[in-house]
Amino acid sequence: MQTEIMYRPSYSIAQVTLGPNESLQVEAGSMVSMSGGVTMETKAQGGILKSLGRAILGQESFFINTFQADGDGGAIMVAPPLPGDLHVITIGGTPLMVQSGSYVASEAGVEVDTKFSGAKTFFASEGLFMLRAAGAGQLIVSSFGAIHTVELAAGQKYTIDTGHIVAFTEGMGFNVRTVGGIKSTLFSGEGLVVDLTGPGHLLMQTRSQDAFLRWLLPHIPSSSD
Repeated sequence: MQTEIMYRPSYSIAQVTLGPNESLQVEAGSMVSMSGGVTMETKAQGGILKSLGRAILGQESFFINTFQADGDGGAIMVAPPLPGDLHVITIGGTPLMVQSGSYVASEAGVEVDTKFSGAKTFFASEGLFMLRAAGAGQLIVSSFGAIHTVELAAGQKYTIDTGHIVAFTEGMGFNVRTVGGIKSTLFSGEGLVVDLTGPGHLLMQTRSQDAFLRWLLPHIPSSSD
């Protein structure tokens, strides 16, 4: 399987070339186009319970679409619903924690499931659960805005707003907290932040959906206007 990201970083689309009989798991609604010879099957990936976990806890689709190439191979194009970038990650021995809504597609060897992230994330925008990607193969994730990567050395600390997290290496130390006191939290325009501790790999997005909605909603005319 080969993946090419085009038109980045604002309106990225991924073209995935599949070899003979290769398959790609795609989040519902993310398929843009596909070549002849590629067939689609929709099913509850991993069984009913895991699919319920992804849908209810991880805010992903209950069903996953699997696109299968025939003996001649094929191609499929995928894209996220929001304007932004796409990033290809090769999953190996270390699983990756992915924010809700960022999963787009993955090879058949990658298993995506929900994972409890600890009570400290209760007030974070990601909620109690994040998606856990494990196994072996390529994983395609999306962002709102462009993607910036940060490599943390052992013991190195890094602070990020919860609304800008795309993914990070499982096993990294993390602590969710307010950026300041109660006054700062309520009036500074800044919300909760996460203190991450390396070693590990962090993907962050340059825009926040939460911040965009806070700006947009007051500008939407009401029915009485």
